[in-house]
Amino acid sequence: MKKLINDVSSVVADALEGTVRAADGLRLIEGTTIVVRDDFEALRAAGKVALISGGGSGHEPAHAGYVGQGMLTAAVAGDVFASPSTDAVLTAIRTVGGPGGALLIVKNYTGDRLNFGLAAEIARAEGLDVAVMIVDEDAALGSAEKTAGRRGTAGTVLIHKIAGDAAERGLPLAEVKALAEAAVADTASMSVALSPCIVPAAGSPNFELGYDEIELGLGIHGEAGSDRVAIRPAAELAETLIGRIAEDRGMTAGETVALFVNNLGATPPMELAIMARDAIRACEARGLTVARIWSGTFLTAIDMAGVSLSLMRLDPERTRALDAPTRAPAWMIPGQGAHVTDKVPAPPHQAVAPAAGAGNPAMLAAVAAAARAIIAAEPGLTRLDQITGDGDIGRSLAGGAEAILATEATLAGLDGADFWRHVAATVRAATGGTSGPLYAILALGASHALTTDREAGEALAAAFAAGVASVTELGGAAPGDRTMVDALIPARDAMATPAPPAERLALAAKAARAGAEATADMSPRRGRSSYIGDRVLGHPDPGAVAVATWLEAASDALNSLNKG
Repeated sequence: MKKLINDVSSVVADALEGTVRAADGLRLIEGTTIVVRDDFEALRAAGKVALISGGGSGHEPAHAGYVGQGMLTAAVAGDVFASPSTDAVLTAIRTVGGPGGALLIVKNYTGDRLNFGLAAEIARAEGLDVAVMIVDEDAALGSAEKTAGRRGTAGTVLIHKIAGDAAERGLPLAEVKALAEAAVADTASMSVALSPCIVPAAGSPNFELGYDEIELGLGIHGEAGSDRVAIRPAAELAETLIGRIAEDRGMTAGETVALFVNNLGATPPMELAIMARDAIRACEARGLTVARIWSGTFLTAIDMAGVSLSLMRLDPERTRALDAPTRAPAWMIPGQGAHVTDKVPAPPHQAVAPAAGAGNPAMLAAVAAAARAIIAAEPGLTRLDQITGDGDIGRSLAGGAEAILATEATLAGLDGADFWRHVAATVRAATGGTSGPLYAILALGASHALTTDREAGEALAAAFAAGVASVTELGGAAPGDRTMVDALIPARDAMATPAPPAERLALAAKAARAGAEATADMSPRRGRSSYIGDRVLGHPDPGAVAVATWLEAASDALNSLNKG
């Protein structure tokens, strides 16, 4: 287990101190794990309702991240995934509760209900006005009649905001509670996990998933979900979750909702954004209008990979409450709805017009063969780049190759410089990473050197040499740097041998392969491999291997044409 912690016993205290010191307006009650607004005394004097929530730690930024003007007055933190003690909750009530009373917002877990509930009873016996409300918006378990009940999950954050706005406006305790409970009745959530989480004190995952398994509808502590299924596309998962959520609360076409897309802890922003897109589309497919959307990290299960989705039915007053200002550090301003038609049109592509009757079948056959070879080599190039770089070269080059094949009809009508200018434009638009501009300049540089006053073999060598010169000038690499140049330079030199085009290309391919293999013994000085150092020794550079691959395929295609 690798964790950025000091000592297991101080994880919660250390995290809360960091939270408070990094945010304005928050304070810790000395000797406790209770975070409060620094203006709580003014709130008491004004007779406003105090809002207190909390529970086990490990859900950061919940719960301390939602303490602040417009949301919670205090958050009580227990140990990781463990309810805070009755005395800790009671301390929070005694500190921030005043004439306006206190509302305890409790997620539906047995430990939380017991400790918050007992603290409320003791506080009432002391003369304090305290109410308790339960959040049980988890849609995964249906009515949950044979369990401890529907759980409280990430939708709780939205309830904090609804209650926080009501309390900030000075509404009485009963009304604040009623508004929050009505919001719970109109909110539902469901999650999907791709991996378990690791509790620091345990040091190992709290459950296991197979390589291709995911868990649907689990709780925020990693409790078992409703289904364990095979991994599937994000769009299918979003459709499943949104469907269960909407059916749980009877949300039907024509209604307006808020969508809450929550990272369970270890989900990359890219994947979270994909789920947000697909969740919006799933809502729209059901006729639901998404008027507010949040996508981010709001209530986690430590380091679990996965996402939870929540929907809250909206009306104008509830929408206003969600939009109301707050100083809680973890709250995010929502998006005002998702309109997929709000796109700026792209400028028209400046295509090369085919010349009537023109074309070069040999050139087209060589380029098409090279493209197909790169597509076939994608898995191997990706694996090699995962060892020596960042793992993207296979897909980047395959994307460019696929684009070239898609434009074969246009290339069939082009020859000479026009042919290679079109290849350059296609590669530039379709190839990602550093490969795109390098291959585009290779083709563009070649186009500049093509003339009709040279013999075919000399023209090929001159164009290739010009393209390689453009690559070295743009990229800055030299022989020995362990890059594609270590295959291109030998190929350029071999192609200068006086011979027909097919023979020159065969010599170039052989030299490129030797150059690529030689990179296995080179220390990297350029590209992503330079950050890895000598750990790449023994593995050839994937960029150089790619050059050898497409040159060999082009050579074979040209030889086949000549034999035919």
